[in-house]
Amino acid sequence: MSRILSIDYGKKRTGLAVTDSLQIISGGLATVRTCELFDYLRNYIDRESVEKIVIGEPRQVNGQPSENLARVQQFVNRWRNLVKDIPIEYYDERFTSVLAHRAMLEGGLHKKARQNKALVDEISATIILQSYLESKKKK
Repeated sequence: MSRILSIDYGKKRTGLAVTDSLQIISGGLATVRTCELFDYLRNYIDRESVEKIVIGEPRQVNGQPSENLARVQQFVNRWRNLVKDIPIEYYDERFTSVLAHRAMLEGGLHKKARQNKALVDEISATIILQSYLESKKKK
């Protein structure tokens, strides 16, 4: 079975997570500079079998689009135009940064580690992917 990869897309940095090959659990993969994201993904896909990409859909608490949604949509459109064999779909990412900080606190990370924005992005991508997997189990 192939993996599912998730993206927590940011203006400067992007967090990535991936499932195991049985698509049971998600784990952090990396945080990359957003300007290098497309090349990173292409290289990763050359090495690993990926069947789908899930990208966080940034919305405000009230459901309105966030400032970052336009950038995410540009990336998704580029992906769909250039990589036709691996679909990409949106998944609601509201509260993932809050949940990532909570997970870091509960995991006992010191304040300096909790301020590491790259780690927060990677954990957020992991939460997006795990939530996506759980939503598919319920259906």
